Amino acid sequence: MASANGFPASFYSEPGVLGLLSNGISAFLVLLQNFNGARSGIPAFGVENILAVHLILIGGVCQLIAGFLSFRKYDHLSGTSFIAYAALWGSYGATRIFIGAYQEGPINSSTLVNVSLDNLITNSTATNATTVPKFIGEAAIAGLVPYIFLSLLLAFCSATVNYIMPFVFGAITLTLVFEAVGLVGSWALVVSGVLELLILIFAIYGSAALLIKGLAQRYVLKGFGNPLFNVLLLGTTNTGSSQSLGQEKKKNTKYAEPMALGFFCDTISAFIFAFYAFGYFPTLTLGAIWITINSATQLLSSYYAYLRQDCYHATKFALHCTYWLVKTWEEYVVSVVIGRSEEATGRPAMVGDWFFLAASLVLIIACLNMDTVELLHNAIFFLLTISTISQIPLHRYYIFFGVICAIFTALSLYGTFARMINTIAEKSLIPVGPQPVSTDRLENGLGCRRKSLKEQTNGKGSQLPDALFYFTNGVAALSAIHINHPLPGFLELTVPWVLIPGAIIQAYVSRLQVQGGKRFGSVIPSFYAAIWATWTWFRFGQHLHITIDSAGGFTAGAIAFLVVNAFLMLIAYGNLVLLMMTTLMEIMLVCFLLSTVGRLPYQLEAMLSLFAITCLFGMLASLINCIFSKNLISLGPSLIKNKKKKGAASTTPCPIASSRGTAGLLQIAKLLEKDGVCGIPTDTVYALAASCKNPSAIEKIYNIKDRPAEKPICICISSVEQLVAAKPPFSPLLWEFMRNVYPGGISCIVPKGDWLFKLVGPAYDRVGTKESIMIRVPDHTVTAHLCEITGPLAITSANPSGEPDSTHHDMVIRLGHKIQGVLCDGESNEVVASTVVNCLKIDETISILREGCVPAVKVRQIFERVKNSMA
Repeated sequence: MASANGFPASFYSEPGVLGLLSNGISAFLVLLQNFNGARSGIPAFGVENILAVHLILIGGVCQLIAGFLSFRKYDHLSGTSFIAYAALWGSYGATRIFIGAYQEGPINSSTLVNVSLDNLITNSTATNATTVPKFIGEAAIAGLVPYIFLSLLLAFCSATVNYIMPFVFGAITLTLVFEAVGLVGSWALVVSGVLELLILIFAIYGSAALLIKGLAQRYVLKGFGNPLFNVLLLGTTNTGSSQSLGQEKKKNTKYAEPMALGFFCDTISAFIFAFYAFGYFPTLTLGAIWITINSATQLLSSYYAYLRQDCYHATKFALHCTYWLVKTWEEYVVSVVIGRSEEATGRPAMVGDWFFLAASLVLIIACLNMDTVELLHNAIFFLLTISTISQIPLHRYYIFFGVICAIFTALSLYGTFARMINTIAEKSLIPVGPQPVSTDRLENGLGCRRKSLKEQTNGKGSQLPDALFYFTNGVAALSAIHINHPLPGFLELTVPWVLIPGAIIQAYVSRLQVQGGKRFGSVIPSFYAAIWATWTWFRFGQHLHITIDSAGGFTAGAIAFLVVNAFLMLIAYGNLVLLMMTTLMEIMLVCFLLSTVGRLPYQLEAMLSLFAITCLFGMLASLINCIFSKNLISLGPSLIKNKKKKGAASTTPCPIASSRGTAGLLQIAKLLEKDGVCGIPTDTVYALAASCKNPSAIEKIYNIKDRPAEKPICICISSVEQLVAAKPPFSPLLWEFMRNVYPGGISCIVPKGDWLFKLVGPAYDRVGTKESIMIRVPDHTVTAHLCEITGPLAITSANPSGEPDSTHHDMVIRLGHKIQGVLCDGESNEVVASTVVNCLKIDETISILREGCVPAVKVRQIFERVKNSMA
């Protein structure tokens, strides 16, 4: 493919260039800060803040982009590493700014000369503006220590891939050790600076190696492609153990999931809270910054789980992110406004923590058919939610909370290691324990009801973000219950408890609803996010003594909310839970309106509780149904049913056919023959197909996907023999290579020529580029039969450009108003597309343009074996 040889595609294919450079430059910025502070005895105040801002922008934002691109390339080690280090450098940059803010003040030059760096950072008794309280340094150490362990883990894992990244990550590990020591002794900052120089050198070499590889399409500089040791040395799996897990995937690539990043973030937050609970620092002023940045990172792990259609981990990590954010800012208010001293008589009773407890029980139920590590992780999180119940006596509260956080840290660290190694190996090398409950027993226990094909259209693809939608509203509702607590600061606590889940996290849910092609898009979650944000500000405004007369804006807003929610009630007849939820919200909005005019006769406890219970059931049902792709727990029947006569047209947006019947296959073939575009299954993900006999249908695909015109479309054939009939003048090596990789999840780019006219006829100018064409021979019986009936098909992934691949026919049906039919085959065999191999110069070498379901290493092994056999 000619366009694939350009610089932009090569640079995009190696996001490690940006990630390694970001780490190197970030280390260099810290080096400048450390050497300047060690030389002068004190940090240069202005330079300190400027360099810290650049640290956040380069080490945080740029590396975050590198992590995004790495995940898009299905490189989960690099993606996890870069995003984790983005959180580290961003947090440490914020710490440097925080220290600089304490140091700046009305001081004179004579004072500066007599103040050492040690005193600036560790003096806990000084109170003037030129000194930094001791708890600032201790809070920063609490953040750095878990990153030391996790950085060491990343260095070890990367040693199974190449021998450049281990040196970079290993140098970062040692640097973090001396940076932590440097917070209590300035001598360590010099050692740290030397190590940071090593990071820069290693990063520059690694970036150069990757960039040259991207341009030359082969490794020129040493270091990548050759691991220090084989990951398989860490352990082996046997058939018996694999079967006992009950969770073995259809293909190895389904192990490649971004779960390690979520466990990584749980390790950081829990460790910082353990330090705080045991009294190492009295306030979460700085710790709140570290945990907030880390929680935002965990939300990214939820998002990438969602992109891979992993409803369970998308919900779990978003729930954990919400918990850490809410708990962090609650403790910040407690430590600053109320105080956590032993003399304090109690804590404000936040009812919302009971919903967290119930939600953690839902996660335990949902993971019973997974592995033991997952069940233990959810069980310890359940204890975490118990430890935050305000009824626990205060003098035991933090001891219990700290112990549970310490246990959760250790288990999360093990989970990070196990998920990362198993992802790299694409096998279960690190033991995660057997399956606690078999899938069949769990389904039977939940009341499994088999679904027909028509019912499946409401399954997995359409319910992915619903569990989070119900969760965010449930937490916000219970947290909004007003209690006349005598302790100060109660109203300040309602801000994080209502605003974070109800508005901030629900805005994230709104984004998922848009991307998931939901029936109402982001209307309901966006609207409810606005309600909870307004509610929070009104309640907090009462604390600020907003009078009835000045609350006219809230009154007008409440009336508008009432009208819009009434409309939502009319369109929420799809299931009973959603209808009940919108109805209760209408009642609460009436009470909100009465509150703004001071006419509310009773409090809202009953309505808010009913609303939260409804949300809890909705979360349980949506999560279970989505995980199992079956209607195990009913959300209630539709109250308004469309009456249809026998033989009436289907309500689906386009004709759907089952891949299990010949009639369905013939139906789709007929639609393709009639200039139609249809969704079909392949051995990887679902694809949009058009017959090569109809060039106009191929043009429709570009409009359906919003696909850029410069991106070519490949062809799909039933077998290599179908290609032989066209007599292309391929070299013997190319023929032998294709016979070894076809059928399968590999796409070969070959030279275009007159032979292609014999194969695709009038579609010659509509497929491929001017010089090349990409050919697919899927290892899928249904697709092969379809190609035998229709002839070669022009195919591309069945998703709008920029959105995740379609891994279930439900995700293709959402395009039903644009396409002419869908051949339904359930869940796809893979979660990633095929691996694309450039064979234009196969007699010299091959290059991997996109690594998909077949690892690049395996492709190269096949090529070398074929080449040697031909020699």
